[in-house]
Amino acid sequence: MPPMPNPPVPDDAVTAFQIEGEPVRGRLARLGPAVDAILRAHDYPEPVANLLGEACALAALVGSNLKFDGRLIIEARGAGPVRFVVADYDTSGGLRGYCGFDAEAVAKAAQGFARPGARSLLGDGHFMMTVDQGPDMDRYQGVTAIEGETLALCAEQYFAQSEQTPTRVRLAVGQADPQGEGGGQGAHWRAGGMLIQSVAEDDARGSTTEAWIRTQAFFETVGEDELIDPMLSSQQLLFRLFHEDGVRVFGSQPLRAFCRCSQDRIETVLKSFDPDQRAQMVEPDGRIHVTCEYCSKVYAVAPENLETAPAQ
Repeated sequence: MPPMPNPPVPDDAVTAFQIEGEPVRGRLARLGPAVDAILRAHDYPEPVANLLGEACALAALVGSNLKFDGRLIIEARGAGPVRFVVADYDTSGGLRGYCGFDAEAVAKAAQGFARPGARSLLGDGHFMMTVDQGPDMDRYQGVTAIEGETLALCAEQYFAQSEQTPTRVRLAVGQADPQGEGGGQGAHWRAGGMLIQSVAEDDARGSTTEAWIRTQAFFETVGEDELIDPMLSSQQLLFRLFHEDGVRVFGSQPLRAFCRCSQDRIETVLKSFDPDQRAQMVEPDGRIHVTCEYCSKVYAVAPENLETAPAQ
């Protein structure tokens, strides 16, 4: 009897860590079913799915560090084959994402590339991070130009310019069998990412330069295959990278694919149109159909549900 395959390790979580005794902290994101659900909601070409998967991993890495209830939105817009990519993380661990693109232009841009990156797909444009603390607080948005070929480089540039925080980011997306070889479930989308940051110097801590250089040397050795390996746990990967100095793990934030669309939200949006506009939206079955651009769920709305009750 052939040996049974090893069980998959837990997925869909962001793990916070710190290098033992050193002023360097980080987070490691591992995405399985959550990113698979997001990417399979649309028939994305592979380069577009890769870009969106990276955006989701990045949103989880950065958003999981928020200290309040709210949302973090990662967005990049450009004049290239992909018009925009957006990933939305809320502090309950919910993730969603969406891309707008020209399929023919994406196919042309992908010729000659193993995997075209953010710069090739988005072209000239801007990378943005938006923090939303709810309706009673102003949004905060930071913007930088898209200059790096990858979203990871865009994020590093954002932190350098907007927060003056030395930051390194690695992102990976691919397809793998979550049961390993012979599991029989077939390939599913996976994404992973790692972020490390240098803690600011102060009188008590002294210079952090040497520790930052040393940690980056270990960080550079992480492979994309390790970040998405369904058989390698976050703890195993962190130990593999940083065991010489030691690494302290602070627990994990669970992640899930979650869309905020609902029948009530759709009806509220439709009520913002005047009656003549809504009448033009009615389809032969007598209803207005609206498809959520994030999760592709279709809502059927009866026009009479949109009528405003007369004022008393």
